[in-house]
Amino acid sequence: MRIESDLKLDYKDVLLKPKRSKLTSRRDVDMEREFKFLNSGKEFKGIPIIASNMDGVGTFSMAKVLQNYKMLTVLRKHYEPEDWDHAVDGGLDLNYVSICTGTNKIWDEDAPDFLTLKVVLEKYPEIPFITIDVANGYHENFVDFVAQMREEFPEQTIIAGNVITAEMTEELILRGADIVKCGIGPGSVCTTRLMTGVGIPQFSGIIECADAAHGVGGQVIADGGCVYPGDLAKAFGAGSDFVMLGGMLAGHEESEVDITDGKMEFYGMSSDRAMEIHGARKDGYRGAEGKDIRIPY
Repeated sequence: MRIESDLKLDYKDVLLKPKRSKLTSRRDVDMEREFKFLNSGKEFKGIPIIASNMDGVGTFSMAKVLQNYKMLTVLRKHYEPEDWDHAVDGGLDLNYVSICTGTNKIWDEDAPDFLTLKVVLEKYPEIPFITIDVANGYHENFVDFVAQMREEFPEQTIIAGNVITAEMTEELILRGADIVKCGIGPGSVCTTRLMTGVGIPQFSGIIECADAAHGVGGQVIADGGCVYPGDLAKAFGAGSDFVMLGGMLAGHEESEVDITDGKMEFYGMSSDRAMEIHGARKDGYRGAEGKDIRIPY
């Protein structure tokens, strides 16, 4: 055990000091950015804001709206291949989406999310991004899985997470990830910090992870913790290349969630509710690390 004595800060703990600018209006700000990714060699130009792969956020309806603004959507992993066909027929622009998988393939060759990914990418190889998503990426199996995915899908830009330290950010990029998703427990419906005692305040964590990623040619996504628009500015100020939003995009028509008494259900993807809907592996103890709330429509 070692106590770190340096100060760790969250978004709520900091403000950005104003500086002189040559801009005369906020309308003059160009929010588009261009990236070239280390391992895939591919490029992206757009607004670096990403809809999270959560139920109620990472939906086809959301993607069809955000694509008009050149924003990305990581689509939730529980869609079927037929759902992808219907979405493409309905105008989905594949240039602004990522397909998502967990790591269940490590234990189960027939893991539905990975089988769906393979079927969809065989039919739509132009999908530019793959997201490998786990709640906590601090295990060797995860790093090995990222390396295997890089070997199997050399043309796709790989997003991998979640982690929140410099050493794991660097390790994932060196093993094949292009972008590392950073954040352990800061989300509005995530209880990881309370249930496990694990995490780092998001602002300081992003500073460390961004510095590590940029040192080896990769990028990071600040995932979680944004409550106000100013939090996005703080995330970018900390060095993040992209910001991922969940709660700020939930509760809209595009959420594909039923409305009851003017409210929509919104839950963390490691919550009891998510496990009830999507099932959970039964071969061991599984503790919930999220909550289920109702938010105004």
